[in-house]
Amino acid sequence: PGRLLRHVAALRGGRATIAVLVTLLKHPLTHSGADRGEHLRQSRDLELHLRRHGPAFPDGAALRGWAGGAAAGWADWLAGLLQALPATGARPLAEHVADHLALTQALAGGPAGGSGGLWEAAAGDSARATMAELEREAGYGGRLTAAEYAALVEALLSRREVREPVQPHPLIRIWGTLEARVQGADLVIVAGLNEGVWPELPAPDPWLNRRMRRDAGLLLPERQIGLAAHDFQQAACATEVVLSRACRDAEAETVPSRWLNRLTNLLSGLEAQGGAVALAEMRARGAVLLAEARRLDAEVAPVPSAPRPAPRPPRAARPRQLSVTRIETLIRDPFAIYAREILRLRPLDPLHPLPDALLRGTVLHEVVERFVASREAGESRADALARLRALAGEVLERRVPWPAARRLWHARLDRVAGWFLDLEAARGGEPLGLEGPGRIELAALGFTLTAKADRIDRLPDGRLEILDYKTGRVPSPREQELFAKQLLLEAAIADRGGFAAIPRHPVAQVTYVGLGSRPRVQITPVGPDLLARTWEELGALIARYLSPEQGFTARRALHEERRAGDYDHLARFGEWGLGDPPQPEDVGAGP
Repeated sequence: PGRLLRHVAALRGGRATIAVLVTLLKHPLTHSGADRGEHLRQSRDLELHLRRHGPAFPDGAALRGWAGGAAAGWADWLAGLLQALPATGARPLAEHVADHLALTQALAGGPAGGSGGLWEAAAGDSARATMAELEREAGYGGRLTAAEYAALVEALLSRREVREPVQPHPLIRIWGTLEARVQGADLVIVAGLNEGVWPELPAPDPWLNRRMRRDAGLLLPERQIGLAAHDFQQAACATEVVLSRACRDAEAETVPSRWLNRLTNLLSGLEAQGGAVALAEMRARGAVLLAEARRLDAEVAPVPSAPRPAPRPPRAARPRQLSVTRIETLIRDPFAIYAREILRLRPLDPLHPLPDALLRGTVLHEVVERFVASREAGESRADALARLRALAGEVLERRVPWPAARRLWHARLDRVAGWFLDLEAARGGEPLGLEGPGRIELAALGFTLTAKADRIDRLPDGRLEILDYKTGRVPSPREQELFAKQLLLEAAIADRGGFAAIPRHPVAQVTYVGLGSRPRVQITPVGPDLLARTWEELGALIARYLSPEQGFTARRALHEERRAGDYDHLARFGEWGLGDPPQPEDVGAGP
């Protein structure tokens, strides 16, 4: 209950992120009134939708837009709770408490009403008492912001501690000194017999010394040590007792408790009564327990490391269609293609979305596409610059919900806007297609290659130029020749008429336009020989990976070895190194 109250208090006065919303929905007390199973199912479906499609800050409209059918009522309930969040600004403490309790109880009870299991058991009683006390004294609290109220609730709830017995076994009880004082057991383990732990050091009094406390009739700090001694005496008189301590803490050696020292000194001095023998027998029995504990901590035989995987699925299971961007993945990390296209495993989108490179690239492509599509003949440079900035502002406002990221990305685009306009003015080509889809069949192999070109221009001589915009690093000509085949393959598709909206013409060149912090253009001339060689190499590559003898090796030729892949955990990377040879293994069934 205290955790749920803190979560709700932290949510008030701000926007709910996906992570915060999912945390609330999955709390054990949320929707605990009835139909908890249906609530968890809807929460799971909503989480997957928000991870994949957003928005980063879900609100009532987004929830209602997602819901349909059986989920409509549940989404309306949740949307109503989000819309009831108060606006920022200072308010009287009494209003904060009333809204906080109403929202928490509505979240715990679910659409059916009530408070669910919020106030049940010892933890619920303690939380209710804390909030009732705050409610009674709220009239003296003045005005607070939502953040200040959340800090107040955190401090008040942290002062209360509810101990619940941990029950690893029905015959075991873990007690504090108070519980042990009034109860008994056949076997008692007296733990923590270190000075400063048992007995605990008296807390220093910053106001009164011992004499002043005595003169005022107050209890001395040493009284707590006397009570602890009484607790130890009662515990040590049980039928069977284990006295234990830790020889070290996190920082240094520990000092045995004064009572443990006195007990061992007493027994050592009782030679005539057999005290020394009894102490030796006690230590011998303890040594047996320590030996058993060390056996549990002993190192076991190491698990053999996993080999570098290179699974060989049957031919029928191998992919028959890939995009031009996946061809580089097939060359660099074939195991990723195996996991994604054959096992059909997709990496889960992050629970806490961030303005990352993927979103930045998506925003940039939309801005450039809309700018080029709306270009008018005779437009002045100043008008073009104003239009580009306006388009960037509109796309950023709609796509990027983080104000800081919006301003930063807008500033970055402003820095390269003039360079981009000069590049456009010097080009002289006519845009024929933006984000145009293309595909072509490798009939002999039964394979389809697909593409989506950022931009295809027709040059004054009638030939084509294929462009791709990058916010990150632009691949070098050597990388394009060996790995980064995207534009060369798009050129091969265009050369064979694979773009339905683009008439078939020879391709003159492919161009990467880098719009990052250091703008640059990488132009690669394209001729019939290069296109023929690219197409021939593609056919050989696809034929090789359609063969049942070829394995999908993990991390075969990555550009950066330190770069983490989406499927490294599945390949158990780390149990093998990049210098280990792959070990092909047949997987699946069939020819």
